[in-house]
Amino acid sequence: MTVYFIGAGPGAADLLTLRGRDLLAQCPVCLYAGSIVPQDMLQFCPATARLVDTAPMTLDEIEAEYLKAQADGHDVARLHSGDLSIYSAVAEQTRRLDKHGIAWRMVPGVPAFAAAAATLGQELTVPGVAQSLVLTRMTGRASAMPERENLPAFAATGATLAIHLAIHTLDKIVEQLTPFYGTQCPVAIVARASWPDEVVLRGTLASIEEQFAANPIERTALVLVGPALGQKDFRESALYDPDYRRRFRS
Repeated sequence: MTVYFIGAGPGAADLLTLRGRDLLAQCPVCLYAGSIVPQDMLQFCPATARLVDTAPMTLDEIEAEYLKAQADGHDVARLHSGDLSIYSAVAEQTRRLDKHGIAWRMVPGVPAFAAAAATLGQELTVPGVAQSLVLTRMTGRASAMPERENLPAFAATGATLAIHLAIHTLDKIVEQLTPFYGTQCPVAIVARASWPDEVVLRGTLASIEEQFAANPIERTALVLVGPALGQKDFRESALYDPDYRRRFRS
């Protein structure tokens, strides 16, 4: 018996990986986060699969489902939104599975920042402007941020920031980032990237709060900030320069 943690991607069913799809098709049990994983993702599960929406459940109740599946000898597909490597609450589940000696594997998914960048038609790292992407969040009810992990510290690098789970603190984001990036720094808010009701707001640190007030968004939104989002006058990468020597070019 194995629990397969599957990154469901940003929402669109066809952005689920082939490996994730195939595992869903073979598992008799599927636990999924119903509040953020679309129902049409479940079309890949067997018709007889036991489907469990974990949105209203506690960690103890989720653990009990794993133990029931173990007793029945059933593999479990555990669907999480986005990718499992960040903000997925997988670590606390695998720790409990290890305690019970239950085998598990992780299957990556398309992360939210990648889906948002695709929606924007935007490369987040631009030559000579920004070559780093910081994935971060703001302190919330679920967990506090470590003291040294704060927006001013990240902003001091000039990197592109992808701020998760923070749309409710947009005013603080603007306040903390403006001294580093300036009022005209581009900002993009992408909500429910790849969903049919996807929402995109583009502006600057000076204007984004007004836009947001006119188009309020709740939950599942990503805030992207950085000069790379609006830069048009930048040098081309040396990768395709005719004078760049590389082993694939004679």
